[in-house]
Amino acid sequence: MPSTDTKITEIFIPGPAGRLEAKYFKSKKNTSPIALVLHPHPQYGGTMNNKVVVDAFQTFVDSNFSVCRVNFRGVGKSDGEFDNGQGELADAAAALDWLERENFDNSQCWISGFSFGSLIAMQLLMRRPEINRFIAISPQPNVYDFSFLSPCPTSGLIIHGKKDELVPFEDINELNKRLSAQKGIKVEFDIISEANHFFSKADTSLIKSLNKYIKKETALY
Repeated sequence: MPSTDTKITEIFIPGPAGRLEAKYFKSKKNTSPIALVLHPHPQYGGTMNNKVVVDAFQTFVDSNFSVCRVNFRGVGKSDGEFDNGQGELADAAAALDWLERENFDNSQCWISGFSFGSLIAMQLLMRRPEINRFIAISPQPNVYDFSFLSPCPTSGLIIHGKKDELVPFEDINELNKRLSAQKGIKVEFDIISEANHFFSKADTSLIKSLNKYIKKETALY
């Protein structure tokens, strides 16, 4: 059941380059799962208020997660400046630290990211064994090297728009085949036929995909 209390608060999280601006929803249930949602590339207009990021955040809210979306350093009211991925990974780790402290009885820990944010999410996944599931929306294996997922430590979902103008299908399909061949995890691959990289006019299909996976993977919790 969707949460009836949808109060989302602005917070500032202590980060390695100063404070990080974030939006946070706290579930009423102490043992609710938690999720961190990461935004696209800061140098191309990416912020935590990106439509795809907000859609993912709200889907977690409606699924009774305690969830946070955060502006990387130098974005919005966050301190610091862009650091070519390394600083942004440190920012994400700091945000997850804060989220875990606020929800120490959580039943699951999820990470999600859109475009550049999916790269940072997957890098964080490799460093934090408590992360149970991931959702990578529009990852760019043609731009970023995902070979560090050797092996990928947990199951998750990759969502790709069939009309993605930035990522050739053969690149995303190769990533999918490599992850799907790994034993002990299950990486699902959802192609949304009408969607481009930014899911313009395809937000309903995106939310449906997110809802389906989240519902299935939290059914036992």
